Amino acid sequence: MGLSERVRGAWNALAGAAGQTPSAARKTLALPSVLSPYQGAASPAALPKPSAHNLRRFAETPVARRAINLVKDRIASMDWQIRVRRGYNPADIADLAAKLRTLRGTLEAPNHSDSFRTLFEQVLEDTLVGGFGAAEMNATGDPGRPFTLYAIDGAAIQVNPRWNGDPATPRYGFQTGRTGIEAVTPLLDTELMYVRLNPRSYTPFGLGRLEVAFESIGQLLSASRYAGRLASNSVVQYALWLDEATPEQHDRLIRWWQDEIEGTGRVPVLSCDKKPEVLRFAGGTDADLRLQWQEFLIRMIGNAFDLPPMLLGLEADVNRSTAGELADEAFQAAVVPVAKLLSEHITRDLFGKCIGWPEFEFVFNELESRDQQEEAAIQVQLLNAGVLTVAEVRAMRGLAPLPSSTPAGDQEIPCI
Repeated sequence: MGLSERVRGAWNALAGAAGQTPSAARKTLALPSVLSPYQGAASPAALPKPSAHNLRRFAETPVARRAINLVKDRIASMDWQIRVRRGYNPADIADLAAKLRTLRGTLEAPNHSDSFRTLFEQVLEDTLVGGFGAAEMNATGDPGRPFTLYAIDGAAIQVNPRWNGDPATPRYGFQTGRTGIEAVTPLLDTELMYVRLNPRSYTPFGLGRLEVAFESIGQLLSASRYAGRLASNSVVQYALWLDEATPEQHDRLIRWWQDEIEGTGRVPVLSCDKKPEVLRFAGGTDADLRLQWQEFLIRMIGNAFDLPPMLLGLEADVNRSTAGELADEAFQAAVVPVAKLLSEHITRDLFGKCIGWPEFEFVFNELESRDQQEEAAIQVQLLNAGVLTVAEVRAMRGLAPLPSSTPAGDQEIPCI
């Protein structure tokens, strides 16, 4: 085989054409900006996510932590349910009620130490910080406990850019911190739930909201440090001018000020022929703290997290008529998309790929509205208009079907 044939074969393998019929072969190349036909194949996972050390540190600052918790805690504390997916007939599913109970019980205790909330809080944290939320999935084969879930550091996950959809080919790699052949543990597509926020075509990695706010957070920390030094008087903004003072008098005054006055809180008493003049280098007001600049940076951080500044502590321009609208907008723009992304991954990766139960789906019950009264009013209107049935409304709210007294024509929808 000549060089041209080998190069052509390598490109076909990279494009995912191996093992496919000519009519189904992909004609485009995934991630052309990071791949080349001469790249070595020593490791199946050749693309690590850039270092997340600074992102982790920035996530511990007050404004960033507030923005992360607003989204993470709201989603993790939502009520949820497991139900039959659209397009599947509940009557065709064997042991439906038992499977629903099994899935819910396993998700409530996904491993020996975590609950649903503690596990997915870790996944949501990494998703918001770096766009790389990850959880290891293990199919147990036990009908009473079909899977186990473990949250892992998404920054330690490497992505195989040559993965062509083959379930037997490793798609991910986990950096173990060891050396040699144990440095990377290969993971199949059915073994890892990898939640990418803001996916893009030119990179296999997502883009976290904290990554978008990285520069603004760094500038806010610098401005806060400067304001803190200025407020604590560690940055002197004035000077004393002594007219017609000799060098000896000048040095004596400096020594006296440093030895007797500075840092003691005493009242300095000066006796000289002419009153010394104070030369100020700044206005001597709160404007020197650059508070407006810090407020602007907080607004930029809010934009990166799709949150209004009101929720990050800036309430000067908020009144009663706008607060409710801003809160609703924050829920729909910041919470709902991430919650739906997580539920889709649980449905597709965990139920469909890992344990092979694609007839079930995971949904959150509180995504229609952040106001329970408003959501109940909407459902009542849909009931009165005949758009929904009682069984459908109960399923939307995560309630069990009614007893056998269910009215005729009102089909029971299994969920738990």
